[in-house]
Amino acid sequence: MKRLLTLCLLLLAAGYAVAQPKAIEVDLWPNGAPKENGLTGPEQPLENGRVANISRATLYIYPAPTPNAPAIIACPGGGYRRLAMNHEGHDMATWFNKQGITYAVLKYRMPNGDITIPISDALKAIRTLRKRAAEWNIDPQKVGIMGASAGGNLAAQAATQFTSEEDRPDFQILFYASLTMSKFAAKALLNGDESEEAINRYWPTKQVKENTPPAFLLCSADDRTVPCKNSIDYFKALRAKKIEATLHIYPTGGHGWGYEEWMPYKREWTAELEQWLEQWTK
Repeated sequence: MKRLLTLCLLLLAAGYAVAQPKAIEVDLWPNGAPKENGLTGPEQPLENGRVANISRATLYIYPAPTPNAPAIIACPGGGYRRLAMNHEGHDMATWFNKQGITYAVLKYRMPNGDITIPISDALKAIRTLRKRAAEWNIDPQKVGIMGASAGGNLAAQAATQFTSEEDRPDFQILFYASLTMSKFAAKALLNGDESEEAINRYWPTKQVKENTPPAFLLCSADDRTVPCKNSIDYFKALRAKKIEATLHIYPTGGHGWGYEEWMPYKREWTAELEQWLEQWTK
């Protein structure tokens, strides 16, 4: 009986290992970034796969098994101080690959007072996927961006701050995203510039334009960290510009659930996102 149990556990472990996709690791700025964030020393590994003190941007690409696949770049959250690389990043790779989507996780640099640094990483990641689309078998006309919490803010920044068609995402997916720019945030992200002009410049809801890409937004009604009003106001701004947008508000779940099993509505949000992706990636 013990041998049988051991064999079953070994088979399960082997199956799990096979099921995990292998990432292609890409240095986003191999020749050096145009602007450094001033952080020194090694990256700091934290609990549950979180990482801090990031001064080098890396893109982890999980290729889809299908040819000419759409692609999604995920920006994990962490308050622009650290990144939750697992449950808001790598853990979703298998699920997206099963949808026929190439999935990439962006380990972006911490702003250290300058939000333009992670924004430049996000836009560079989009350009990189398009530039090397043939190499990675990606459809360059179907490259989206996704983010959770502060990573959702970064994804929305990319969706509203893009500079050309080369770095404009084709769609955006925002998990309980922080979509405001308060004076408190300005102190931390805009080198202390609390002017109305600077705040509005990097307030995603106030930067929605006619060519901002379509969006899928998710949040929990009981989120006390980033209230759903962030997503609701962004949704309204998108619809005011006649941009396709979908908003799902779940009764419970709080903040930071990502791909965690404990999220009460995981079955619902994965099914609803899968259906939405059918429209924008097929």
